Formats: sequence, structure tokens, C-alpha cells
Amino acid sequence: TIATLWKLAKGFHLPLSALIEEPIPDAPHHFKDSITVTTLFAFDTALRSETFLIDLAPGLEHVSKAHDSGVIEDVVSISGDIEVLFDGEWHGLAPGNAFRFAADQPHGYRNIGTQVARFHNTLHYPRKEID
Repeated sequence: TIATLWKLAKGFHLPLSALIEEPIPDAPHHFKDSITVTTLFAFDTALRSETFLIDLAPGLEHVSKAHDSGVIEDVVSISGDIEVLFDGEWHGLAPGNAFRFAADQPHGYRNIGTQVARFHNTLHYPRKEID
């Protein structure tokens, strides 16, 4: 499953998309009772980042364990009512707004609305972590 791949990638200090040979457009990966992830840009060795489109059903949340030291996440809300967990607190994120935070701490996303929430999620990896 995609959840298993994510755990393996973290264990090897790799981005998730490093374990997916060719991202297939419009081929989402579902976390059970949580987020749906579609790869928009697989890991790019020059940019040291990867970008996903995330869908989250109403009332659901996804909490991630800390990534490796130095990993930064960008979350850009497209639609729906989401909150982002970082620094131990939930922060509202309206459509069209964005957060950037250190992802080397527990963090998460939850849909507090009545419609599917959609957002872009970009992970930036420091050179030392995946070389």
C-alpha cells in the first residue's frame, strides 16, 4: 500500500516518489480512512522536492510522524475547509492560502468542512538526508 511505501521511504531516508518508478497521472493512492495522494511531480534530484495533490474527505484527518531533520513542507489549500497541525497546534487554512513548516515534527491535516478538501503538498529535502 502507499502507507507501507511511505514508511519504507522514511526508513531509507528517501522521498516517497523515489520508490514509485513512474507516477501515473490520475492514479491516486488511498490511505485507508484518510488521505488520497496523487503524485504531481515525482522527486526531482536537482530541486530536491516532490509535489502531491491531496484529497481529504469530510471529517477525516491524517497525522504524520516526523520526517527526517531538515525536511520542509508546503501546504497550499485549493478547496475545502482544512486545518494543518504543526508546532503542536491546529491552524486553519482557507482556500488560496499556504503554510510552510518544518516537517521534522509530528504534523497533520484534517477536513473540518462538509466537502472534500483538496490541497497541494510539496516536500523539500535537504541534501544531507538523501544523498
